[in-house]
Amino acid sequence: MQVLYVEDSKTLREGVSLALRKEGYAVTATGDGLEGLEYAQFDSFDLIILDIMLPGMNGIEILRTLRAEGNKTPILILTARLAVEERIEGLDVGCDDYLVKPFDIRELLARARALIRRQFDSQDSTLNVGRLRVETATRRAYYDDKQLALRSREFDILELLTLNAGKLVSRLDILEHIYDHAKDLKSNAIDAAICILRKHLSEAGAESMITTVPRRGYLLESDANEHAKKS
Repeated sequence: MQVLYVEDSKTLREGVSLALRKEGYAVTATGDGLEGLEYAQFDSFDLIILDIMLPGMNGIEILRTLRAEGNKTPILILTARLAVEERIEGLDVGCDDYLVKPFDIRELLARARALIRRQFDSQDSTLNVGRLRVETATRRAYYDDKQLALRSREFDILELLTLNAGKLVSRLDILEHIYDHAKDLKSNAIDAAICILRKHLSEAGAESMITTVPRRGYLLESDANEHAKKS
């Protein structure tokens, strides 16, 4: 998932960015408000994390501008402990949540997961498709209670497919949400990751959960065993 993080403190920006990347997020980070606005306007993100006090343009101004332009990306505002008025203003102009500094990184990660789930109309940290269970908080996936030995990128793709279960996920969707338009990405990287996912699912007993739609993308649905069981 793609996260934009706008924070003028270099130490905090680097620390939080590292924690987000360890959780599998693709992170774009900047310490400048105007640059942060440009990133938000010209790229696609699953979550924006905004500090209030920023050079160039403050977080509230960025938030107000994005909402006026119709940008509906979930936005988490970071505020100082005593800045009650800022929190009220942020909520009034369209932020989805706020976190008071100093904060525990575990709480920021939990709020990030919750906001991203909300974007995909999922309120539960455990996603279920048939006998497949994906735990977004622990970043573990199971089929019939058998844990799938997935690497970080493979889990990210499976999570995206599961959040969109029954819907087509294009290669561009995967590129934007998972790979951050990586310039050095091999042409077959997505196909290879999908192949590995299919292998893990098959070894756990799942059949035909991920369908390739030629020239369009991929579709995750309940597996063939589940359909046979119901029929």
